[in-house]
Amino acid sequence: MTLQTPMILGPGEGEHWHFLNTLQTLQVDGKRSDGAMTALLFEGPRGFGPPLHSHDVEDELFHVLAGEIRFMTGDISEVVGEGGTVFLPKQQAHQFQVLSATAKVLQVTTPAQFDDFVRTLGTPAEAAELPEPTEVDGARVAEVCAQFQIQVLGPPPPPLD
Repeated sequence: MTLQTPMILGPGEGEHWHFLNTLQTLQVDGKRSDGAMTALLFEGPRGFGPPLHSHDVEDELFHVLAGEIRFMTGDISEVVGEGGTVFLPKQQAHQFQVLSATAKVLQVTTPAQFDDFVRTLGTPAEAAELPEPTEVDGARVAEVCAQFQIQVLGPPPPPLD
């Protein structure tokens, strides 16, 4: 049995990563949680949304801290604003899209591995700021997704007007 070490982070603390034109701030990683979970703060710009995908091993929980995001899974397509919470079970196809100028979300995945996914596909960020948008390499995204048992099932959401 492993004894986990408690931790407390203040505002703005954590491990900052630029990830697919978003800012991901790792709060609790798999090493710290003994593989139990990844917890991160996600900030994305208007229009951002991942491709339709599913996670083979991870459940995801999103708690919207600011902004509005449309979450889509199965026959459900719902806009969730500040204070809303969304649970997406593993093996369920889903995607989301930021509708407001920006959105901030607390995201928890269990078991842990999403932190390693962010580190593999992202680049370290010196400051907790959104990156300048760049072209996303879809083939590289699909390759890294497969490495982390994430199935890419379709394209990202269409651009917003």
